[in-house]
Amino acid sequence: MQFFRRIFLPGIATILVLSAVAFAGDAVRDLNVAANGTVEIINPAGRVLAQAQAVTTAVGPAAKLTISSPGTFSDNEITVSGSGGNTVIEVKPHDRKQRIDLAVTLPERTSLRITTEAGGIEAMGNFASVWAKTDTGTVAVDVPTDALQYRFQWTESRPRYLADFDIEKVKEKAGGKFEIKGSYSGQKAETRPVGRVPQDQEASSDEPKAQVSKSTASRTVALDLTTARGIILLNVSPNEVMSDLRERPLTNAAKAIVRSGDSLLMEAIRRASPKYFGDYARTLPPVTTEPRFAQAKERLDVPVAAVKTATVRVTDLKNRAIEGLTAGDFDVTENGQPREILSVQRSTAPFNLVLLLDVSGSVDSYVNFIRRAARNFVETVDPRDRVSIVIFNDDVKVLSTFTTDKVSLSKSLDTFDAGGGTAYYDALAYVISDTLRPLKGERSAIVVLTDGDDNRSFLPFDSLEGSIQESGALIYPLYVPSALIAASLQNPNADIDPVRRKYMSLSAKAEGEGDKLAKISGGVYFPISEISQIQKAYEDIIQQLRTAYTVTYRSDAADNGPLRLKVRSKRDNTFATITSVSAAR
Repeated sequence: MQFFRRIFLPGIATILVLSAVAFAGDAVRDLNVAANGTVEIINPAGRVLAQAQAVTTAVGPAAKLTISSPGTFSDNEITVSGSGGNTVIEVKPHDRKQRIDLAVTLPERTSLRITTEAGGIEAMGNFASVWAKTDTGTVAVDVPTDALQYRFQWTESRPRYLADFDIEKVKEKAGGKFEIKGSYSGQKAETRPVGRVPQDQEASSDEPKAQVSKSTASRTVALDLTTARGIILLNVSPNEVMSDLRERPLTNAAKAIVRSGDSLLMEAIRRASPKYFGDYARTLPPVTTEPRFAQAKERLDVPVAAVKTATVRVTDLKNRAIEGLTAGDFDVTENGQPREILSVQRSTAPFNLVLLLDVSGSVDSYVNFIRRAARNFVETVDPRDRVSIVIFNDDVKVLSTFTTDKVSLSKSLDTFDAGGGTAYYDALAYVISDTLRPLKGERSAIVVLTDGDDNRSFLPFDSLEGSIQESGALIYPLYVPSALIAASLQNPNADIDPVRRKYMSLSAKAEGEGDKLAKISGGVYFPISEISQIQKAYEDIIQQLRTAYTVTYRSDAADNGPLRLKVRSKRDNTFATITSVSAAR
C-alpha cells in the first residue's frame, strides 16, 4: 500500500498524483496540514466527514485522510495539492457513478471548504470556519457556540433545518432563495431547540456581518453553508432528525406526549415545533417528570414477606420465550444470598395488549384487509387478555379502550377510514406515554401492523429508545409492504414467487428499525413476505406472551432496607427478566 506525504515549501506549489494502485475497502493516508491553514475538499460523488481535534504532538499538527468506497478505487482518483498553507483534496472518479467517501482529521482552528453534489457533509469540532456547498446532501455541523457566526442558504427550495438553539428567522431573497444569517453566543442566549419551515417568510436586504471583538476573535467559528435542496443541521445529530421538519400545530399524540412528563420525548417535541410546544405548555399546570419508568424498574418493589412470588420471563438470544422450565432451571438470590425455590409454574396472569394499526394513505385502498387482519388478531388472543385498539395516520385515534369484549372490539374496527400521512413514531410514543402509563408494572405488549415507513412524526426514531426500554412493554412489529397487501387482494390464494417478493421487500431503513424496536423492548420482529405469515405471527406472539413463569420462593430477609432480587436461568444462552414481585397468597 503506497502512502503519500506532502511537504510544504514556501512559495512553491506542490501536487502529488498517486500511481494507479487499486484499493478495496478503506485506505488511510497521512497529511501534512499547516497550522491555522485552509483545507478544501471537492468530492462530487461521495460523503465528506471532517473532524477537528487538538494537536497533541510536539512536531506539528497531525492530519489523516481516510478513503473508502463500496467498490474499488485507484489512488490516482484522489489528488492532493497545496501552497502557502492551503491544501486541496479532490476526488476525480473515473466513473461518475462510483461513490468515494472521504474522512479527514484536521488540527483545530483549520478553515474548511467542502463541495459535494448529493453526498452528505459533516463537520465536527473547533474549526475557524466551515464553508460548505452541496446540491441535495445534508450538511451537519457540530461546533463550539462561544462566538458563532452563521449564514445558511437554500437556492432551489424552501428551508429545511434543525438547530440545537434559537437562531434567526428565515428571510426570502431574490430569485426564490432563502437565507438565515446571524450570530450566537452560548453564554448569553437562551438555549431552546428549534427547527422548522416557517409559514411566512419576509423579504429583506442583506445584513452586515456581526462584529466580533478582538478578545473573541480567536474563539470565533464562522459557518457559511449553501444547499440547493438539502437539510442543514446545527449541533444536532442526524439521528435526531424527525420525518417532517415543518413547524406545525401539535397533534393529539404530541399533546399527550407533552402531558406525560417524559422529558426525553418532550424535548424532541419542543425541538420539532418550538412555537406550538410553548403555546400548549403554557396552558398546562407545572409539568413533573415523575414517575419515570427507568426509576421504577431500578427500584423493583420487593415486598417483605416470608414467601414471595416473582413473575419471570426467560428468553433466548433472539428474544424468544423458553418453554418447559422447572424449579431446577432457576437460581434466586436476595442481596446476594440464595433463596429456596418452593415451586415454578407457568404464569396465567393476563396481558394488556395494544393493537396499533397503520391506516395512513399508503394503505388507503386496503382498508378491508386491515380490518380483517385486526379481527383475526382479536380472535387469536386469550379470552382473559385485555385489548385496546389504536389507529394512526397523521395523528392517533383510540378505537377501543382496554376490554375483553371481543364483539365490541370487532365492531370498533368498522368505525375508521384510511388516508393521510404516517406518524408512526408519534403513535408508538403515544401508546407508551399515554395508553400504557397507568398500567406500569403490569404485563403489557404492543402489536403493530404497518408498512414501517414514517413521514409525518414530530419525533425521530432514536428518541423512542429510552422510553421503550423504561416502559417495560414488549413490542411485536409486523411490517407488511403495501404492495404485498395489494397482491393478496387481487388473488388471495396465489403464492408469491421469489422475484415478485424481491420487489415487495421492505426498505432497509424500515427493516432495521423494526428489528431494533423488538430487540430493545424484548419482543420479536416479523418482516412479512407472505400474507399467510400474519396469522402465524399472531399465534406465535400469543404463545410467546403466555410463556412466563411464577417462581415462588422462601425469603429470609428482614425489613432492613431495599432488597436486590435476582432470578437467573441456568439454561445456556438464556436470560431471565423479572416483571413483578408480590407476597405469596
